[in-house]
Amino acid sequence: MTQLKTLAVSAMTLLSFHTIAQKRYTEALSPAESAKTFQLREAFSIEPFVTEPEVLSPVDLVFDASGNAFVVEMGDYPYDAQPGHFKGRIRLLKDTNSDGKIDKSYVFAEGLPSATSVLPYKDGLLVCAAPDILLLRDTNGDFKADAREVLFTGFFAKNSEAQITSMRYGVDNWIYANNSGQAGMITSPLRPEMPPLNVAGGNFRFRLDKKLFEVESGNGQFGLAMDDWGHRFYTQNTLHIQQSPIAWRYLHRHNYLPSFRSDVNISDHELEMFQKSATPYWRQQRSDRRQAKYDSLKTGFTEYARDHFTGASGGTFYGGDGFPQEFRNNVFTGEVMGNLVHRDVITTSNGSPAFIASRDAAEKDREFLASTDPWFRPANLASGPDGYLYIVDMYRQHIETPVSIPEDLKKDMDFANGEQYGRIWRIFPKQGEKRPVTLPDLRTKTPAELVALLEHPNQWWRLNAQRFLVEKQEKSVITALQQMATTHADPRTRLHAIYTLEALDGLNEAIVKKALSDAHPGVREHAVILAEKYPAFLPEMIRLMADPAPQVAYQAALSTGQFSGKEVLGALAGVAEKQSENASWRLAVLSSESGSSPEMAQLLASRGNFFDAVAPGKLKLVEDFGYIAGARNGKGDIASLLELLNSAAASTDPQWAVAAMTGLSKGIKKSTNKKEAEKQVSKHLQKLENHSSDAVRKQASELKKALNIN
Repeated sequence: MTQLKTLAVSAMTLLSFHTIAQKRYTEALSPAESAKTFQLREAFSIEPFVTEPEVLSPVDLVFDASGNAFVVEMGDYPYDAQPGHFKGRIRLLKDTNSDGKIDKSYVFAEGLPSATSVLPYKDGLLVCAAPDILLLRDTNGDFKADAREVLFTGFFAKNSEAQITSMRYGVDNWIYANNSGQAGMITSPLRPEMPPLNVAGGNFRFRLDKKLFEVESGNGQFGLAMDDWGHRFYTQNTLHIQQSPIAWRYLHRHNYLPSFRSDVNISDHELEMFQKSATPYWRQQRSDRRQAKYDSLKTGFTEYARDHFTGASGGTFYGGDGFPQEFRNNVFTGEVMGNLVHRDVITTSNGSPAFIASRDAAEKDREFLASTDPWFRPANLASGPDGYLYIVDMYRQHIETPVSIPEDLKKDMDFANGEQYGRIWRIFPKQGEKRPVTLPDLRTKTPAELVALLEHPNQWWRLNAQRFLVEKQEKSVITALQQMATTHADPRTRLHAIYTLEALDGLNEAIVKKALSDAHPGVREHAVILAEKYPAFLPEMIRLMADPAPQVAYQAALSTGQFSGKEVLGALAGVAEKQSENASWRLAVLSSESGSSPEMAQLLASRGNFFDAVAPGKLKLVEDFGYIAGARNGKGDIASLLELLNSAAASTDPQWAVAAMTGLSKGIKKSTNKKEAEKQVSKHLQKLENHSSDAVRKQASELKKALNIN
């Protein structure tokens, strides 16, 4: 009898638990029901492209050269993949009757550890599956991968939200991927002689045609948008769109820069979003607890439970030709916590190398797409060969990682609830005839036809045509490409032709020279990069440092810094005088050997423009210059800087000396040559110790301590 009572109580407890959970969290909707909850811009329609059971827990989508769709399924989420039980899977999806819906689904590969991203390559598929980047191939035509090759290994392999991901083929023939700045020592069987590459602090890029791989700047998470001109915009949970205007290779021209952040948050509308779904119970509870703690500590912090980006994901550049003009060249980003898709209009800003991401005028108080269905999880997006936009909907009850939720709130949360679902949606304009998904096979195109596709208005076609020509090393088209690179009316086509030639060894000085004066800034910007191989073009690079397009002027400054000489010093000094209030411009100067040399400080003093008025950015540049001088501690580094501080130019305001010696004190602590520094300092420090300013005398004293001078 007691046992029966116990069982009855247990059953009632389970029923009560289930009832509470039902009240706190809604159940899944069918695709048709979920579609009714979408609030989409009026000019568009949305339809399911593929749904469960043909796809489950999708996180990435890509179309190959035959129009087939490959989808990454993350069955392990949100837990770490367990060896022997990997649930990562890739589906091959086909629309065989061109009705815009998938009717054939194949498991192309399975047993992968938290695969996150795929990209077509030659006759196979590149796959990010930490710790590896793999090449999978189907060699017998059964729609299943039977050949597996490890191309790179050593990437961070824990938290699936911070792994190597978001591969994109760039117009410059490099493949870019986000690495979230995670540590990893990367090796490749393609280059067994190379020492392991430390990718900590950056992203990753590689070229398979030349067997190259290196770190790239930025700390992108899940989502990488690359525009027609190769500018990268990447997603991070709370910062939905960032950019790193300066490439890693420039940031590491010497090893003496102080700590810096190359990432720029380019959003002009902060974290605000317009959510239509209800706030989850657990999130409101956690936010209330955090806010109570902040209030008790009087921190002034505000904890937001909704309407602010916390789960931004899958930022994607729309380079298609199926949307109305005002929606093209925008970046679309999913927000998995807010159950919405956000749109950014990208514009240039006056003088800044970074762009600005703004809301469209018609979306000042709404999103491009928002749903009241809390299961709608737009983890990623894709711009398709048909010119339309695809949304990868992971569709789960809970998307937050369990480690960030208090234990008591997790008791009625099933983090696996939803692994049986998955949807991919297609967005298309209401007006006009809907285009088919099944498209002509690029594999059947002749070289001449592939060249012609570089003119296509859809970025997908242009990039894939370029990729095919590069992969095949189709040198028979070099003459046609050379003509296209210099005469075609579309600047995008000219740029594709230029980089296809670069990969085919068909680029020459004449083409680069013409591109340096191209009518479009995007072409000029890349021409400057390519001109680095031709020292004779240095005057042209210096000329372009005054280009009206800030991205061109900035790249010209970076490329000029690859060289040395009086011309270079003078040009970089001009940047320091005019652009020091911008952190990216300061990095452009100080990251170069010439811009951080003792001669630069002397030139700035002699020109008489830099030290005429104190400004925050100038002081920061002087402090960082001091840090470099102290850390490098080469011949004349510290002595010339202290001599400058005692000069008439820098004596106009004591803040110059304070900033420089602050940097010197920090930098000298990193130097391995302190005895040499003491010799340099001794004859210059005395005047600063006797300065009329208390702040200068104090900082001179701190510098003596750093140098261990009594």
